Amino acid sequence: MKFFAKKQAIGKQERPKKSQLRDWTEALIVAAILALIIRTFVVQAFKIPSGSMEDTLLIGDHLLVSKFTYGLQVPFVEDRIFTIRDPERGDVIVFEFPEDKDKSYFKRRDFIKRVVGLPGDTVEIRNKSVYVNGKRHLTPEAVYKDGNVTAGPRDNMPSITIPPDNYFVMGDNRDRSYDSRFWRFVDRSAIKGVAFIKYWSWDKEKFMPRWGRIGRPIK
Repeated sequence: MKFFAKKQAIGKQERPKKSQLRDWTEALIVAAILALIIRTFVVQAFKIPSGSMEDTLLIGDHLLVSKFTYGLQVPFVEDRIFTIRDPERGDVIVFEFPEDKDKSYFKRRDFIKRVVGLPGDTVEIRNKSVYVNGKRHLTPEAVYKDGNVTAGPRDNMPSITIPPDNYFVMGDNRDRSYDSRFWRFVDRSAIKGVAFIKYWSWDKEKFMPRWGRIGRPIK
């Protein structure tokens, strides 16, 4: 009996065990896969590099974008699935810059603007004032930092009709935004999601966080 117990104990000690390195490797692989799934289908983080959306979004703001609100975009599939709603007027959206669609994937840029016109709408701009379907469209978030100075299509644009599945977008900093006034429309398929919260904000000039902006919803 003693011999059998001793032999059994030795057998337990000799059974192979997964190394700690293998455990860590498997955990990292699983974490990477989950992060990729979340980034692709659920939520993605973005950083604001320019002042085209001031004062709603400042340079150094970090925000989260919901990628499922407008429906999940499955790779190699044209239609979206599980759509909660379509983009609405006033939404702040992140999209692939239309003029980059013919560039390689790694050279395409993401833009962020506010939806002003929906499919089928007519949009016109007269002396900085925006008209949608013949009525003046007032956006509380819009700012004009060049005062009364007017310049080309930025401040005067003839009436145009938005095609199906397309959107007309503008930056809140109207005098300093490169948007649909210049390159026209954003196709539905190019929209990545709707921005909904600022989770971090860094003031580069003061080299400190903007505490009052952190955790604020984007409207």
